[in-house]
Amino acid sequence: MTTLHDLGQQSLFALEMMAVLASALSGVLGALRQRMDLVGICVCGFLAAFGGGVLRDILIDRRPFFFVEHQGVLLAVLLLSAGSAILVGRRGLESGERWLRIPDAVGLGLFSATGVHLSWMAGQPPLVAILMGVITGSFGGVLRDLICNEIPTLFRDHRPYAICAAAGGATYAAATLLQAPAGVAIAACALVTTGLRILALQLDWRLPPTEPG
Repeated sequence: MTTLHDLGQQSLFALEMMAVLASALSGVLGALRQRMDLVGICVCGFLAAFGGGVLRDILIDRRPFFFVEHQGVLLAVLLLSAGSAILVGRRGLESGERWLRIPDAVGLGLFSATGVHLSWMAGQPPLVAILMGVITGSFGGVLRDLICNEIPTLFRDHRPYAICAAAGGATYAAATLLQAPAGVAIAACALVTTGLRILALQLDWRLPPTEPG
């Protein structure tokens, strides 16, 4: 008989699965821009998909890692990366990047929500849990850009990214402190993070650049 705990675990897995696949696609497109071979494309897909979660798990001492515990997801990421490398032509790269903005925002929201929730459940203080949500949502993209020999988009785009994740994490913390059910807090975090990121892209919100003295 399926318990409420089992349903919660299954829902959390489904959220992380969707976030992993959306992020893997962003890694594939980054590798295609740099004209990498199949191995490079798979590496970028893997880092974008799992990098943030692995760093979070190292910092909060959580084992096993997600891709070790769920090796089927690892296989899916590798197959998705290889398949996308074959199916996405150079002509479709630019349109693919535009199309991926929404899944990337959704991935940010889902990763941030699962990151802050897992850290909170591990007994981390609210501020640390929010930070773990930001790291989970954004660090995979940082690794992707570094492998592609680019300044990470997180640091040069000027459109809010980590700030959106932090706002979502703060929403989770507020909802949890108000004793909202975990599912409500996770959903609120994902919706706030994703919504703010989409608004930032659609309305072209930009953080002011710092000027050298």
